[in-house]
Amino acid sequence: MTETPRPLSRRMALGLLAVPALGKGAGAQSGEWPNRPVRYINPYPPGGPTDTLSRLYCARMSEVSGQQFVVENRSGSGGNVGADAIAKSTPDGYTIGLGGVASHAIAPTLYRSLPFDPEKDFTLVSGLWQLPNLLAVHLDLPARTVPELIALVKANPGKYTFGSAGSGTTLHLAGELFKQLAKVDMVHVPYRGSAPAQLDLVAGRISMMFDNIPGTLSLARQGQVRPLAVTSLARSPVAPEIPAISEFLAGFDVVSWTCVCGPAGMPAPAIARLSALTKRVLAMPELIKAYEDLGASAWWTSMEDIASYRTAQKERLAPLIRASGAQVD
Repeated sequence: MTETPRPLSRRMALGLLAVPALGKGAGAQSGEWPNRPVRYINPYPPGGPTDTLSRLYCARMSEVSGQQFVVENRSGSGGNVGADAIAKSTPDGYTIGLGGVASHAIAPTLYRSLPFDPEKDFTLVSGLWQLPNLLAVHLDLPARTVPELIALVKANPGKYTFGSAGSGTTLHLAGELFKQLAKVDMVHVPYRGSAPAQLDLVAGRISMMFDNIPGTLSLARQGQVRPLAVTSLARSPVAPEIPAISEFLAGFDVVSWTCVCGPAGMPAPAIARLSALTKRVLAMPELIKAYEDLGASAWWTSMEDIASYRTAQKERLAPLIRASGAQVD
């Protein structure tokens, strides 16, 4: 889930339009999936990184399959509206969509009731991408490294604040995990999206924030905030000079991850071909580069691996969600 919509650049938009004309690809033969256009539901608004990454994937899938993969944005309720649309679609392989950490690992604990069952109502086919978050601080904060930040916050319990794009997001949960592992006390300030949080960070109204890497890294490179570390287990290829929090707090790992999924009961041949085509697309150097330009890493997995990963993520994040008090009805 990428959780912080950003405008689509003109260059990226033009790139998405420059998809080669579809011909009689390997998927166009009669009877083989797909033999007609495929609808891809993105549970987030158009124009943000999730939308851009999805359209890059669908453009390449259209090329290799010989059929159009059409993105349909169905946003609302933190991704639950789109997830429900995927779950309740006809399981014939012609409606698929974007799943991920928000709908499949966080929502089961965050929401006391959901219109879908994340474990039973979906076919998880493969991972798509992982996107790390970035911890950045206000320029006047007297901490230039993670150890210095931990020492500062420990010496002043309850004084410092961290912002996020909203309660229950991976950005919020990254802060909660930081508090837990570093054994520090700081105050969460939730915002409705990253943009207002970034403004307050630059102005010094909050001490620090956890954000998806593209936007805050841009602010850091403009000298408006100080980047301290990424929240993935390893450093990001987009900014290898920035350390990972795990280098100072063992086991720290909170990323935004996504998967391609469909409703439960999809035909086995369609699942197998969707997985194979996705693997082919995610290995394309031009797609890998386009993803890295947006701070993401292409991430193919088997069905078994994405299912076990989802379960592990749900179990790992549930205690953080409960401890944070972010649960909603």
